[in-house]
Amino acid sequence: MQERTTQFVGQSGAFLDTLERASRAAALDRPVLVIGERGTGKELVAERLHRLSPRWDHPLVVMNCAALPETLIEAELFGHEAGSFTGATKARVGRFEEADGGTLFLDELGTLSMAAQDRLLRAVEYGEVTRIGASRPIRVDVRIVAATNEHLPDRVAASTFRADLLDRLSFEVVTLPPLRARAGDIEVLAEHFARRMASEIGWRRWPGFTAAAVEELRRHDWPGNVRELRNVVERAVYRWEGEGPVDTIELDPFASPHRPRAHAAPAPPSESAPSPSPVPETADFKTSVATHERHLLTRALAESRYNQRHAAQALGLTYDQFRHALRRHDLIGTVA
Repeated sequence: MQERTTQFVGQSGAFLDTLERASRAAALDRPVLVIGERGTGKELVAERLHRLSPRWDHPLVVMNCAALPETLIEAELFGHEAGSFTGATKARVGRFEEADGGTLFLDELGTLSMAAQDRLLRAVEYGEVTRIGASRPIRVDVRIVAATNEHLPDRVAASTFRADLLDRLSFEVVTLPPLRARAGDIEVLAEHFARRMASEIGWRRWPGFTAAAVEELRRHDWPGNVRELRNVVERAVYRWEGEGPVDTIELDPFASPHRPRAHAAPAPPSESAPSPSPVPETADFKTSVATHERHLLTRALAESRYNQRHAAQALGLTYDQFRHALRRHDLIGTVA
């Protein structure tokens, strides 16, 4: 993995305390779980944990668990032998083998399926991985750093995340504060990003922000945290054409009088007309429930353009619960 030019910038107590905890954990050869909202810098903390560890001169391998379909995650993690499944024309090492001697960073850990969690637990417990299609395990020496924006104990309580895997990975938990909790850091970060952008576009000097612009930055809630702030500041600097300090802050880049119209919501049924039901009135209770459940699944799939994760979210189900429901109604073959 290449070195980043991005730096940790901040002076608030919450930020410095978190950085200190990560730095102390770096020297220990134990798993670390990094928790934080999007845009708080979880991957930067993982890099810091690796660079300050005795493994610094070995590989830091990154895998985004949410970026791969469920069918490929295990092959990516553990590798596969030639011919082990359709399309596997040659053997391939997995991320564990690539990270041997170094650090494996598993981003979006909470998206792993229960089957992948089972195999990950074995790899963490025994230091062994078995390629798909192989009969013998391979010894690996890997430190695990994992990240998520979820509260995993809640997932354990909901039976969608293995408690024993969470126990193994949470020797140390580093929770990154959101930007709204980092008092004073908004101004420091804005100045840092602004100066860098001004230099990038060739300004001879950085004129600063007006007091009104700084106040607007300070008042915003920053749901996208540091990543969102960086975009807002850099956009403000490169668009600025005035002579003095930057005075215009555009928080929403999609704001435009010409943006596409939102799709109109379907009109609600009139009070006199009963809502249409997909369930025959003569069906018994069990059949009625099954028919209604099948209707909800197929409608959610259609409305999400057959993206199963989005459909699961729309129904308030986990991905595994949604897949189980599809199998129960023999709908897997229709959406694969």
